[in-house]
Amino acid sequence: MITEVLIFIAGLIALSWSADRFVYGASALATNIGVSSMVIGLTIVAMGSSAPEIVVSATASLNNNPDTAVGNAIGSNITNIALVLGLTALYKPLLVSSSTVRREMPILLGFSLLAIYFLADRQLEFYEGVILICLFFVSIAGLTWLSLSVEKGDPLQAETEDEIPHGVPIKNAIFWVLVGLIMLPVSAHFMVDSAVEIARFFGMSELVIGLTIIAFGTSLPELAASIAGVMKGEDDLALGNIIGSNIFNLLAVLAMPGLFAPGLIDESVASRDIFVMLTMTVLLIAFSFNFRGTRRINRWEGGVLVTCYLIYCYVLFQ
Repeated sequence: MITEVLIFIAGLIALSWSADRFVYGASALATNIGVSSMVIGLTIVAMGSSAPEIVVSATASLNNNPDTAVGNAIGSNITNIALVLGLTALYKPLLVSSSTVRREMPILLGFSLLAIYFLADRQLEFYEGVILICLFFVSIAGLTWLSLSVEKGDPLQAETEDEIPHGVPIKNAIFWVLVGLIMLPVSAHFMVDSAVEIARFFGMSELVIGLTIIAFGTSLPELAASIAGVMKGEDDLALGNIIGSNIFNLLAVLAMPGLFAPGLIDESVASRDIFVMLTMTVLLIAFSFNFRGTRRINRWEGGVLVTCYLIYCYVLFQ
């Protein structure tokens, strides 16, 4: 069992590193061919932050572990909001200044409701996976349009510009893209296999391992990026990355079990987890808009989110 734990940790580290290298290379390559920073930030960076979840979900589905894949998608969204955003707000309250970020929130809520509709019957069918992956590409196009129509002076624009790599030679950018594309599936394979063995050893369901350990592991890049963002005063970028990642989790990540392992899923998803995800999404929107007038996620609100996450994990392991 110690060997499986070490393999899982090594796979997680390799997965996070390869996702970072892929985003770096893809962003640098896009910059070199003249793509705007906002387009890169809202599409490539957001998609890259979900790359670990996408690859892990695809790997689990191909290994006929659909509950692990579904748990990874739903659990990552819960973890991103309740734990990542909660800890970030506890460290430093987040100002929500960007109108672009605020426009993405209703989109996230809409896709959350669609996911609930698809999973409510305890099945994820092939055609539903096709719909989700098609919506993923539609959302890429929509976010591209949104980035091109961003209001002048939107703080997200300046924050994104600062984070995009510039001056990277094309051959170096291509090298890191290839490294990411090779290392992501390899590390995900070892991570999923070891996670399933750990779950069986402790008598945990594949769903719970996806909702907790794998979701937490694949959300670590978002936690690091969010903390680093608020330390540099890039609050909107930190929040935007989480929202973008959650949108892609509901589309590209959740599509994987539908496409590669359609059929029945654990009943707990339909009766418990999707509603926890919806509650966290509603809290995110309520805290961000703060109907008393100040658009800021305060420390006490971050504390509420983290507390919700801890209670949720307690219920799962009970």
